[in-house]
Amino acid sequence: MTLNGWLQIALFFGLVIAVTVPMGRFMTRVFARERTWLDPVLRPIERAIYALTGVDETREMRWTEYAAAMLLFSVVSMIVLYAIERLQGLLPLNPQSLPAVPPALAFNTAASFTTNTNWQAYSGESTMSYLTQMAGLAYHNFMSAAVGIALAIAFIRGIAQQAKETIGNFWVDTTRAALWVLLPWCVIGALLLVSQGVVQNLRPYDTVTVLDPQTVTDASGKPQTVTTQTIAQGPVASQEIIKELGTNGGGFFNANSAHPFESPTPLTNLIEMVAIFTIGSGLTYTLGQMTGSRAHGWAVWAAMAFLFLAGVTVAYWAEGRGNPLLTAAGADQTVSAVSAGGNMEGKEVRFGIANSALFATVTTDASCGAVIAMHDSFTPLGGMVPLANIMLSEVVFGGVGAGMYGMLVYVVLAVFIAGLMIGRTPEYLGKKIQAYDVQMAMLVVLVFPLVILVFTAIAVVSPTLGLSSLNNAGPHGLSEILYAYTSGAGNNGSAFAGLNANTTWYNTTLGLTMLAGRFLMIIPMLAIAGSLGRKRRVPPSAGTFPVTTPLFTALLVSVILIVGALTFFPALSLGPIVEHLLMHAGQTF
Repeated sequence: MTLNGWLQIALFFGLVIAVTVPMGRFMTRVFARERTWLDPVLRPIERAIYALTGVDETREMRWTEYAAAMLLFSVVSMIVLYAIERLQGLLPLNPQSLPAVPPALAFNTAASFTTNTNWQAYSGESTMSYLTQMAGLAYHNFMSAAVGIALAIAFIRGIAQQAKETIGNFWVDTTRAALWVLLPWCVIGALLLVSQGVVQNLRPYDTVTVLDPQTVTDASGKPQTVTTQTIAQGPVASQEIIKELGTNGGGFFNANSAHPFESPTPLTNLIEMVAIFTIGSGLTYTLGQMTGSRAHGWAVWAAMAFLFLAGVTVAYWAEGRGNPLLTAAGADQTVSAVSAGGNMEGKEVRFGIANSALFATVTTDASCGAVIAMHDSFTPLGGMVPLANIMLSEVVFGGVGAGMYGMLVYVVLAVFIAGLMIGRTPEYLGKKIQAYDVQMAMLVVLVFPLVILVFTAIAVVSPTLGLSSLNNAGPHGLSEILYAYTSGAGNNGSAFAGLNANTTWYNTTLGLTMLAGRFLMIIPMLAIAGSLGRKRRVPPSAGTFPVTTPLFTALLVSVILIVGALTFFPALSLGPIVEHLLMHAGQTF
């Protein structure tokens, strides 16, 4: 660890703080249908969309109708993406003449991008045509993110309003999220990325002569001399900015943001990290404004900030220490010097250990999944941080919208527990939390680990299904499988690596995991929103637990950590924790 590294982390965190209030205010105005500086351009487009689709923008929906509209939209979007993938060999904008995507992989990818997971069991530059990347994947990057924002706003409305059966209009909320919140900032961000060297074109791939020819062995065992290299390119910048701002994470290239065409400079790396947290952080201020309690919004923000800082501190500390086995390797001063500099295996060498640890923490605090370093090569405790972040339901700023409504579910549980502690009926901003609300909250909390642990358990006892794809045995191999299903259920999309997930078993089960992790958690969440929206506010009393104080923030953090520990600590103990202990005992995997 170095002072320079900590200063870079502090700079990033300062920028997140700086964008929170303006983004939060802007989203409040957008979803309250107040005038913004973008209205002269976007309002006519919005009206035209409603006219073409037959949407009545003045009509609001009950939570059941809101959920049905969301599910219908998602199903149709997923089917369209699957069709584009299967037909891409016949469709235009395919200069490399890439064939159709195989059925199981196409299903996995369609489920992945529809659910804002963006798990990629393929190499983008050698699998997806330009049309599939733009009309299929980039479109879903916008719309799955817009759906998440709309759902968070619907939940906040349920808290803010009273004695009302409706929570908004799904079509209007989603349209405004895409047009006002995502599109303008992506246009600006894409141009900024292009100015720094991120590629944006529709050219066929270039073939160049290498400066240093290499001799390799082909599949038949014969030596061959490689004298040329294919340079992949394409419409990268436009997909790069929405993958970060929309917390999607699906890279144009297999190397994701470690590829120099996706993030060529330290400035682009910083821009992309800040973009990941921008909307999630801003929504906490929107929560405060829409509910009339800015102090509560900041209390929720403080809980997120504490968990983020704790995670990045552990990750940077673990990676900065390096691997003790290298230090113990003997008198070789070169090896000792490398170890003293920290664990550089799998790191982004252009940005160093601090930024690699920071990016890994940020991308898994949010349900983003973009990477600049391979988590599989982190030290056991360093790799546990991204895994644990996802296991906490990614409520630390979280995915766009998903982090906010996930955090609000924990707020309901924290308020309920506080009510039990003081012996009063729990209240949240004047709304009584009753048995139905807690039952729905518990459904959200229980679905997540159920999906992860069941599929992981099946995979680790199935040599032909789950274990045949592993590169590592022992606790590290368990971590690879556990991370894959956790990433899928958490709609994160990052991979621990070391696991070949492009098999029928993993494509199918991970696709089902992503769908369950998204939609089986959304429905009870919307039920809570509808329940809270119907209730009237009651005046605070001496027994009301305040939700605007440091004590509430501490309780909220405690509930999140306790639920996560009770659910996943046994699995973590068998994976990264035991691997850490064995590493210090001299054993590797």
